[in-house]
Amino acid sequence: MIQYKLVKIDYLSGPKCSIYSILDCNDMSKTFLDLFIDENINSFKSETIELISRLKTIGYKTGARLQYFKVHEGKPGDGVCALFDNEESNLRLYCIRYGMQLIIVGGGGHKPKTIRALQEDEKLKGENYFLRELSALITERIKEKEIKFSDDGLDFIGDLEFIIEEL
Repeated sequence: MIQYKLVKIDYLSGPKCSIYSILDCNDMSKTFLDLFIDENINSFKSETIELISRLKTIGYKTGARLQYFKVHEGKPGDGVCALFDNEESNLRLYCIRYGMQLIIVGGGGHKPKTIRALQEDEKLKGENYFLRELSALITERIKEKEIKFSDDGLDFIGDLEFIIEEL
């Protein structure tokens, strides 16, 4: 079991949407977003920069509009989606979307050209299923009133640390 914490990414968060990512409490140095960038910046520099730019636009200008995401990447109602990529894109970055004002950016990776579904790639499958598990835990805490949204809807308030079994 590993302990994780939701952390707000200040440089991407703005007046329209807050961008959170996940930090492994055993290794407090990098969020899942940082790791995604590190893994992909050399091989897919322009796509990585485009995804970060899109997150900044979401935070500061537009909010988390539905058209920016490929929805239904998880179970019905869990909010797991992928930051929208065109068909030629190599990268997939998974998120949990909470309306227009809040998203949690998880991990992702590059999708080999030969796969059609995330289940065909172990890394993408692991990143996606991790967010499904996290979404279920957050939903439970919201129901139990251990987590709530700030009045402006831009922040989580409450217990943002989670213990998740390795998948």
